[in-house]
Amino acid sequence: MKKKIIVTGGLGFIGSHLVKLLMDNGYFVIIIDNHSYSSNKKNLENVKKNYKIFNIDICDKKIDKIFKKYKPIAIFNLAAETHVDRSIDDPKKFIFSNVVGVYNLLEISKTYFFKHKQKNFKFIHISTDEIYGNINKKKFSIEGDPLKPNSPYAATKGASDLLVRSYFKTYKLPTIITNCSNNYGPNQFPEKLLPKMIINIMKNKNLPIYGKGENEREWIYVKDHCLALLKIYKYGKSGQNYNIGSGKIYNNNFIIKLILKKMRKLGFGKNSKIIYVKDRPAHDRRYALNSKKIKNEIGWKPQFTFENGIDITIDWYLNNQTWIKKLKKNYHKRMGLNID
Repeated sequence: MKKKIIVTGGLGFIGSHLVKLLMDNGYFVIIIDNHSYSSNKKNLENVKKNYKIFNIDICDKKIDKIFKKYKPIAIFNLAAETHVDRSIDDPKKFIFSNVVGVYNLLEISKTYFFKHKQKNFKFIHISTDEIYGNINKKKFSIEGDPLKPNSPYAATKGASDLLVRSYFKTYKLPTIITNCSNNYGPNQFPEKLLPKMIINIMKNKNLPIYGKGENEREWIYVKDHCLALLKIYKYGKSGQNYNIGSGKIYNNNFIIKLILKKMRKLGFGKNSKIIYVKDRPAHDRRYALNSKKIKNEIGWKPQFTFENGIDITIDWYLNNQTWIKKLKKNYHKRMGLNID
């Protein structure tokens, strides 16, 4: 009988890639997803159906029944509201999903772990580098650094990290927290920077960049992130935090110019040009992670170069225009400007 793992947010961008990786490694995956705007069943098209989907929010206590029925050996919590601009407009949704939802999963996991004596169970909470806040040039965030979030999104993720930590310290629930840098790759919802720019270039539209385009992010190809999560599940220690980063840090100007150059060689974006637009409030200038811990203790390192990952990503969007056309929600509207 195949071992079962729960993945919350398993129909989303990172979640669907993790689901496929887990299935490739012989696990049966129970997907818990509330089918929000960024969820997409088509992210799991053309793969062997070794999974079960439950359309349920992580705030719902009925998840307890899923644990009892399937007896998972682990849960990867990727369910979250993630877009900073949306958090500026409506922080309440982020508080419920990213804090109250995590509390609900922790309570259910605690009961499952202790009352049902699931000794090898692990609760793996996927977080972000944004909890550390703005990082000065030449510095890198290390596990255990103070949390200094500057957006409602980052604040709710930081709150959930602290909550997960408390359940290990107080109740000895075997939890692990991961903090990853910016992901990119196939299937990413187009409100995020890279897919939005790729699609705009495909349509010969302009490329809006916040501020002066000097904000720096560390970029990791999504499959490298998922490979790190699998290794952390197998070899990570309970009660620990692990940063997951590629070491590849670029500003937005560099990223967009690179994508535009590559796509123009393919015949796209002849009239596309970069335009600078009003910056988002409290926009962090730089994120950068020290990822020595996961490399030294677990033996993980990225397998994809940045340019190779970009080429794969561009190619996927060019060859999956039906996927783009069938997205139901309007992702073109600018958010995060309403601060009154």
